[in-house]
Amino acid sequence: MNDTKVLKLVRKSESDSVETEMEQPREAQPAPAPRPKPVEAPKPTAVPGAKPMHALRAAVVKSRGQSLPDRKTLVEMYRTMYTSRRIDDKEIQLKRQNRIYFQISGAGHEAVLVAAGMALRPGYDWFYPYYRDRALCLQLGMTPLEQLLAAVGSEDDPASHGRQMPSHWGHTELNIVSQSSPTGTQLLQAVGCAEANYRVNLIDELKERTKNFHSDEVTYVSLGDGTSSEGEFWEALNTACNLKLPVVFLLEDNGYAISVPVEVQTAGGDASSLVSGFPSLYIQKCDGTDPIESLEVMSQAVQYCRERKGPALVHAKVIRPYSHSLSDDEKLYRSDEERSGDAERDPVKRFGARLIEEGVISQQDLQKIKDEIDHEIAEAADQALASPQPSVESVTKFVFSPTVDPTSKKFDTEDGVELSGNAGTMVDLINRCLHTEMARDPSIVVFGEDVADCSREQYLDNVKGKGGVFKVTENLQRKFGSARVFNSPLAEANIVGRAIGMATRGLKPVVEIQFFDYIWPAMHQIRNELALLRWRSGNEWKAPLVIRVPIGGYLKGGAVYHSQSGVSTFTQIPGLRVIYPSNALDANGLLRTAIRSDDPVLFLEHKHLYRQAYNKSQYPGDQFMIPFGKAKRVREGTDISIITYGALVQRSLVAAKQAEREGVSVEVIDLRSLVPYDWNSIVETVKKTNRVIVAHEDSLSFGYGAEIAARISSELFEHLDAPVKRVCALDTFVAYAPHLEDVILPQVTDVAKAIAEVKSY
Repeated sequence: MNDTKVLKLVRKSESDSVETEMEQPREAQPAPAPRPKPVEAPKPTAVPGAKPMHALRAAVVKSRGQSLPDRKTLVEMYRTMYTSRRIDDKEIQLKRQNRIYFQISGAGHEAVLVAAGMALRPGYDWFYPYYRDRALCLQLGMTPLEQLLAAVGSEDDPASHGRQMPSHWGHTELNIVSQSSPTGTQLLQAVGCAEANYRVNLIDELKERTKNFHSDEVTYVSLGDGTSSEGEFWEALNTACNLKLPVVFLLEDNGYAISVPVEVQTAGGDASSLVSGFPSLYIQKCDGTDPIESLEVMSQAVQYCRERKGPALVHAKVIRPYSHSLSDDEKLYRSDEERSGDAERDPVKRFGARLIEEGVISQQDLQKIKDEIDHEIAEAADQALASPQPSVESVTKFVFSPTVDPTSKKFDTEDGVELSGNAGTMVDLINRCLHTEMARDPSIVVFGEDVADCSREQYLDNVKGKGGVFKVTENLQRKFGSARVFNSPLAEANIVGRAIGMATRGLKPVVEIQFFDYIWPAMHQIRNELALLRWRSGNEWKAPLVIRVPIGGYLKGGAVYHSQSGVSTFTQIPGLRVIYPSNALDANGLLRTAIRSDDPVLFLEHKHLYRQAYNKSQYPGDQFMIPFGKAKRVREGTDISIITYGALVQRSLVAAKQAEREGVSVEVIDLRSLVPYDWNSIVETVKKTNRVIVAHEDSLSFGYGAEIAARISSELFEHLDAPVKRVCALDTFVAYAPHLEDVILPQVTDVAKAIAEVKSY
């Protein structure tokens, strides 16, 4: 259908345009308020190498009684929309020629996305787009070549350097944070990004030390109608509204989540109606296929956020004229009538026809623009196809930080450490490490469930304070204030997702998951976001933070949901460092290293060890650090080696002392660090004793020790005089009854029995 043939459709669609609605925040004004006047789109900041369309400013003129941007702006809006569509078409062509490997389009979403890009400022505001947001990224400053470089998997792709699928946007110069495939995980990170600015403005020590923070910056995040069904959408809205954060949520509603229509996904078929009860949330609807209406609505939403009134949600009704992706065929589940109806609302064709009808441009000049863009995209595609592919040697680069190595001598002050003061428990020395590190670095923020002393500050002087269920964070809020130490909702994904957003902005979150047993709601954020961010972006983005997690059993009554020890679930995740101290001194030094490193760290603290008298230590000083990947020989021996960590260290020591009375000399190695682990110390002890036991609290099957045992058998077989023995928990769950827990978890008697069996082999 050409542009002139859709004039009637334009008039029809304008008369049937989606009604624009706005609900004034209830907290600000209980009664309905009149719709605010349209605000002028802010002028974007200059971006090096940006095309002219990125510096547009909407100087308002009158045409046929309707407010419109000026002639040049209208044409440039069309140019971006058409460019977006034609890049989609070019990628589809290349995919069918088997010259690229995946394609997912932004077709039908172009109008509202160009409007969003005009209302926001590249390199100033922050952006968490989803895969349909091609037109937004073009409007912000990405070039067709950059987008096609991603399609061909080029090393020069600015988003991921060939590591991610196309349409997984990222651009450091434009503040477009690396996007992943899971839908919805970006929402909490966007909230954390905006919260970083909120926290910085409250922390005096950071106001003059931070870069790329602006008092009126806005964070943009988009989602599809299907994603609005995810729990993290609601968690993100909850925190954004609770803190009145300047986040613009753009809900791009094309009516389908792959093949599932919106009325099946969403109660009542209208997500924005469901969230209308959130206080301070500015809600508007618009016809997302109309760029003029979309610009007006997006500008109002952005201005609302710039004025720090709270977050905004724009519900844009758009279309999806192409299938979900080239792996999908919408003809299998959409009728011809429905698809034809969408085609009549095509934003690119409608807007082109409207420009001609309004006398903004002639049909001939519009065709010239199309021809220019088609030529530009063809040239860009040729350049992309000729661009260098990533080298095979690069695949392991950027799993961890290339510049900060926590296994290095720089982090080793263990030898010659001077201890002083009264001996403290593991809780005491972890708490003291947090105090000294927060005093050293004002960018550290601590949050989680119940970690504050008292969220209602007016009661702080009258109450002792909570400071965590195990008192590990006691008095941190009193000392450093509620801007840096605060409670989170009871939502683990919320904790980790927000922390990722904050870390991306340069803060150093040290967050707590209250019990390891409840870490699983955050698994999506940990596995697919936190651990992957640096690698998937080719080191363009990072999120160094620490997740403290109480773990383990031996509690007498902990039962199934307070005794879990699924370490191996996390140690197999590349990009995540996993640390597990067994005593107070090691906990202090390893936590300090974790905080000062540049990687995500899962710091596991065994609950049973928190207040044991046998693992107490005097204070080692404020600069005490233990490098990752450095095991500790806690007992010398010559006959058998026990390789262990956590609560099994003490049980192994007790069993070793018992064996000594039988004439058996047992060496005990405490790994302390599980990712990375100290293979050199393992090699040394195996060659020394030639007999090995691996002991841990995880279940026997598929537990962490299986990897250690397998590697010893594979690489040190000639040094073994007996098979590698494992002492582990049974392949079941921890029961409430103490006598059952004793059978399920490995005890001193189990270690002693293994020593006897290995010695007698």
